[in-house]
Amino acid sequence: MVVEPLAREHWRAVERIYQEGIATGHATFDPSPPSPEDFFATRLPEHRFVAMESAHLVGWVAATRVSPRVAYAGVLEESVYVAAEARGRGVGRVLLASLIESTERAGVWTLQASVFPENEPSLLLHEGLGFRRIGVRERIAKMTYGPLAGRWRDTVLLERRSPVAGLV
Repeated sequence: MVVEPLAREHWRAVERIYQEGIATGHATFDPSPPSPEDFFATRLPEHRFVAMESAHLVGWVAATRVSPRVAYAGVLEESVYVAAEARGRGVGRVLLASLIESTERAGVWTLQASVFPENEPSLLLHEGLGFRRIGVRERIAKMTYGPLAGRWRDTVLLERRSPVAGLV
């Protein structure tokens, strides 16, 4: 498996994997992937990666700012998605570890993620890489699509504080 920067030429595969996550009903509140313009405008270029196996894109990870305020410059929210056919093979771990490495080099002191409580593989992945459960955001938003449309959903807020960045 090779990890490389996520670029515009990867968009179709990124979009397909995003859609696979949406289809599970346990990956995002979004009913569809964003436009490529919105995706690339909001995901930080230095903190977005793809995993390739034999020239086939099998997953992606990206980070966004949580706030434009200077005080939160070292706090990012991340998303990691793995192709259905590649789940359970360590792709998510490799991608998230790559993101952790890039963000720590850049001085990011906190990564956060919001995960549906039903998405146990994602919770385990994050905890295995040093994220801790901060709490459950109860009834944080309502689903607008799929079999859970109209239902309020909880998310688990996870956080990873860097052991090297933001110490002084």
